[in-house]
Amino acid sequence: MLFERIPGRAYLLTAIVIFAAASPVTRKLTDIGATNLIDGRNPISFCNVLFVGNFCALILLIFLYGKSLNLDSLKKLSKIDWLSIISVAILAGALAPGLIFSALDITMVNNVVLIGRIEPPIVLALSVFLLKERVNLWIVVGAIFSFIGVVLTIALQRPENVQNMMMETGVFQIGLGELMAAGGAIALAISTIISKVKLKDIPLSIFSIFRTAIGTVVFFCVVMILFSPSHFIDVFSPLLWQWMLFYSAVIVVCGQLAWFQGLRKTGAADVSLASSFSPIAGILAAYLLLNEAPTMAQYIGGSVIMLGIVLNQIGVNKLAAEKGKMPEVTEKEMDLELGYKGI
Repeated sequence: MLFERIPGRAYLLTAIVIFAAASPVTRKLTDIGATNLIDGRNPISFCNVLFVGNFCALILLIFLYGKSLNLDSLKKLSKIDWLSIISVAILAGALAPGLIFSALDITMVNNVVLIGRIEPPIVLALSVFLLKERVNLWIVVGAIFSFIGVVLTIALQRPENVQNMMMETGVFQIGLGELMAAGGAIALAISTIISKVKLKDIPLSIFSIFRTAIGTVVFFCVVMILFSPSHFIDVFSPLLWQWMLFYSAVIVVCGQLAWFQGLRKTGAADVSLASSFSPIAGILAAYLLLNEAPTMAQYIGGSVIMLGIVLNQIGVNKLAAEKGKMPEVTEKEMDLELGYKGI
């Protein structure tokens, strides 16, 4: 078949571009909703987009992996496995997307993209201290540079670019949106560590389906408790579903299919390399879709982050050369490599 001849790296890069466009597309959709209010309400609110998007993703995952779900496979899961899946679902399927979508509502998309890069250094630090994973100086220095880049992105923001300011010092300002973006990245990092420790042997099929299902239900319940049932009053709006069909077809279906196909045809090194292009793709997508040009703070912070990513890749390659091969990494761990994927 023609699709089988396509290299795995092409699938990965296609998925990276699609996922990078998720945040700008989400902002664009909410802007469209803001110009088509229903009794003063935005039918394409971030909550509606997240809930419907996750629901569509769940349908796709069941279509892809439904055959692997059977009573015998579920019986093999222990109470600890279920508690771990629920914890990861709450963190990565409800809390992180909720914070990231809320951040998109009140700050620049580029800030969300760049601040999200705080996740890999946190995962690395937790992996070294808690899991005793082996790293080299290149990887450590790369993580430090990435972390510094995120700090610079926040610290060098001009006051007019910081909305809903939470803290102001003589040196820098921190906005609520920036804090939410960082909080989402931290939640994803913690969920990654839990997955590595407690869910290492759980198949990607079961992990993905239940993480999405539980995360969707938890998000719905939290919104219902914190707000009211009327918060989802426009969830069946024709305008919402018109655009969510587009979102689902591009971000959910095409993105996930390309990503899963890439995971099957490549290894950890290719996934890591492809993931390193995520911030660049996100910034380009924000510019093309929203005409959001990077600020000087984002240029400086983003450059330092990219330097950190390059150093990390050098370290990963050197570590693989020392061992003679790349470390054994499961398909599920490679799936977690990219972090937030728009759903």
